[in-house]
Amino acid sequence: MYLSTTYLGLKLPHPFMAGASPLSGDMDKVRQLEDAGASAIVLPSLFEEQINQDKKLTYHVMETFGDSYGEALSYFPDPENMKLGPHHYADHLRKVKEAVDVPVIASLNGVSDAGWLDHAKLMQGAGADALEINFYFVATDLDENGQTAEDNLMHIVQHVKQAVSIPIAVKLSPFFSSFSNIGHKLDLAGVDGLILFNRFFQPDIDIEEIEIKPTLHLSDSTELPLRLAWLGILAGRVKASLAVTGGVHTVEDAIKSIMCGADAVQMVSALLKHGPGHLRETRDGVEQWFEEHAYESLSQAKGSLSLEKAPDPAAYQRANYMRLLHSWRM
Repeated sequence: MYLSTTYLGLKLPHPFMAGASPLSGDMDKVRQLEDAGASAIVLPSLFEEQINQDKKLTYHVMETFGDSYGEALSYFPDPENMKLGPHHYADHLRKVKEAVDVPVIASLNGVSDAGWLDHAKLMQGAGADALEINFYFVATDLDENGQTAEDNLMHIVQHVKQAVSIPIAVKLSPFFSSFSNIGHKLDLAGVDGLILFNRFFQPDIDIEEIEIKPTLHLSDSTELPLRLAWLGILAGRVKASLAVTGGVHTVEDAIKSIMCGADAVQMVSALLKHGPGHLRETRDGVEQWFEEHAYESLSQAKGSLSLEKAPDPAAYQRANYMRLLHSWRM
């Protein structure tokens, strides 16, 4: 059984990789991920807000003593020990590249044009094999319409594509009014991959303290169907690679993702829950299942249940929604 796949132009022995998480921010865990057979490793996102905060802190420290007396020079942090966000990230990226023999994918979540472009170039210079554009945007402005959000995304993608030569994947949310269309536009713009989906971390309310409380819940398999639907709708209809992230926890989850068209399967929450070794267990389980069901290669199964190839394309459309509702029995 051949599990080999191509993702962002990278030839991989299988589709199972470690998605962006704290695991890939730790060198010991990075080595464990490679030992567990990860076909690629995605580093945690570098957020432009972190970069700006580091810059403000450095400016404050230097300005505090800048007009003091001569010995004040000794108050300045040693440049060798003063690691700003992007440079620390680049150093970690270089170390990971030296430590592992699998592709290393950087991840960037910017805000400004300069933030996207400058740090995309920095990541390429540090040796990233590819770059994830993690587009996390919440439209809280009542006057900002959906077209503005889409235009902003396209503007970012086009400029980053011009700034770097490494492959680029865009990590998206499902909250576009026409996700098929935005996927098509990004494909035409030349992105190398689409990642479905990032997760909006929604606040909870502490009713005793009367405050908004940020919460982080790891994903589970119940989040997968939304991703399967859009994988199936896009597979075979865009040139860009397709990756699934969020909701893949079991062998069955992974098989479903591949059959709907995933070129790559990014695992995060499952590895945080069960450890890096869970990736190998999933990969081995998928290989065994395909062999038992007489598949000879991953490509034979990939996209076999997509909208383009499904025996019943109506399963992705309105007619199936109607059948589903009418089939319910108390």
